[in-house]
Amino acid sequence: MNPSTAQATVIVDELIRNGMRHVVLCPGSRNAPLAYALHDAAEAGRVALHVRVDERSAAFLALGISKGLGARHSRTGFAAVVCTSGTAAGNMQPAMMEAYHAGEPLLVVTADRPPELLGTGANQTTLQHGLFGPLVSTTAFPLAERRAGRNAVWRSLLCRAAVPLHAGRPAHLNIPFREPLVPHRPERDQPDWPDSLAGRPDGGAWTVTLAPQSAQGADGGAALAGLSPRTLVVAGEGPVGALDGVAALAKRVNWPLLAEPSANAGLAPTLVRHGMLLLNSGALPERLMPDAVLVVGRPTLSRGVQRLLRGAGTVHMVADPENWPDPQYVARRVHPGLDDTDLDSPAGHELVSHADPDWFAAWREADAATAAAVDGFLAAEEWPTGLHVARELMDTAGPESVVFLGSSNPIRDVDLVAGGGQRTRTLANRGLAGIDGAVSTAAGAVLGAASRDDGATSGYALLGDLTFLHDVNGLLIGPAERRPDLTLVVVNDDGGGIFELLEQGEPDSRHGFERVFGTPHGADLGALCAGYGVPHTRARDREEFAAALATVRGLRVVEVRVDRGRLRDLHDRLRAAVRRALPER
Repeated sequence: MNPSTAQATVIVDELIRNGMRHVVLCPGSRNAPLAYALHDAAEAGRVALHVRVDERSAAFLALGISKGLGARHSRTGFAAVVCTSGTAAGNMQPAMMEAYHAGEPLLVVTADRPPELLGTGANQTTLQHGLFGPLVSTTAFPLAERRAGRNAVWRSLLCRAAVPLHAGRPAHLNIPFREPLVPHRPERDQPDWPDSLAGRPDGGAWTVTLAPQSAQGADGGAALAGLSPRTLVVAGEGPVGALDGVAALAKRVNWPLLAEPSANAGLAPTLVRHGMLLLNSGALPERLMPDAVLVVGRPTLSRGVQRLLRGAGTVHMVADPENWPDPQYVARRVHPGLDDTDLDSPAGHELVSHADPDWFAAWREADAATAAAVDGFLAAEEWPTGLHVARELMDTAGPESVVFLGSSNPIRDVDLVAGGGQRTRTLANRGLAGIDGAVSTAAGAVLGAASRDDGATSGYALLGDLTFLHDVNGLLIGPAERRPDLTLVVVNDDGGGIFELLEQGEPDSRHGFERVFGTPHGADLGALCAGYGVPHTRARDREEFAAALATVRGLRVVEVRVDRGRLRDLHDRLRAAVRRALPER
């Protein structure tokens, strides 16, 4: 066995022992030792292997798998993506940025040239250590050598590299390989390895790191100081399971909970389904104004939330204490976690004894009025609009489905008319809210979720046309690869519809709008899909759309064309309808 093959075999084995459940492999020469080892591990049923030729799409596929493995309450391992050296490694950057800001444990493994070739002009050779800058630390592997004691070094280094992954953060392994890069056949042509390359006999990791004890409940209830009976909970995308504890706490003290779609708050007892639309329809009536706001995760969709936080008396957050989301500098206290056990304290007993049932009742009444206004508005509006498509897709998807929402208008449409009460596992790339890699992330999310014991078996994605086109190579899946049962719904308004709703879309700011913001493309999505061998349906009415959603097998694209010019007026009239539905404004 040559040194590169020996090292790659140990790397793959120890990563699996540390929780690698899926790996996306991009073909290349320098990463050949890893490719052979991964193929053998997959043939043995130890890891799920996916092969993709586009490195950027591959990285987002792995990110989506990570999301699927973590949806919705407990994480079951992590996903990795493996590529060769040079620009292939650079194509991992967008997904790594998203993973860092979203708190996803994505592992990028880049093969590298040996150090003596750096700076020599050797082909496909660049400085890869620290490639992802301050966001992600790089574990630099030593070159493989045929000498005793290497097994323990390699496995220990891998366990150290996996620490960020266990904490929900991305990591980078950079591994230089010298030739030969392929296993020699027959094996008798190579001398025996000097000692054993086996891992721990119990099948576990070489070194196990233990998480610190939870700080919840350790401060005698001081965590609740400043929170009042009239507290409002606002949830955005956050760490897996973080919302569960807060939802249990909110139930005990009658705190209304408002949630963005990717917060996955559908089963929260005090959820106000259309709470975000209420916040975005103008100033809240006095009876709905909170004394304190508890933010869970990272809400990013609406200016209504930011307006609320600016005017709130006290703002607490449940987030990473080392990196909490507070662009307005209003947070009074940051908690790593809260749940109903924090009520077992003098401060908690005080909150329970003064819980205000009228507080939640007022929000529930406003929610019912808003729901009726939305239903009436959509019934009176000509089909299709992005709002119609979002509502009908979310109504179709059930608990057995994963739904991935693209950035820009799709996730906002769901936020407006479908509310935070979805029964589905709803995912999105909200770390940096870019449109990169959405097709691949959605496919990965379905594949990852399907591999869980309690996983969803199929999924939907709701994307805008530019988001779809940005990652159309996500449709490129080889005949030997597993294909997700995924229906991609593309709302095609021939351009950048989100800008219609921003300042650029105001009547006084539309000089040059179509060319530099609207960016019409005229692409034939059906022809593109045909080129990739992916079925395409154009739904021209509600009945065709419903029929297209009913089929959940295989990878398919359903296109709905809408009028971008209606967007601004449509949203203005929806918010006006909600304002009219609420008395005492």
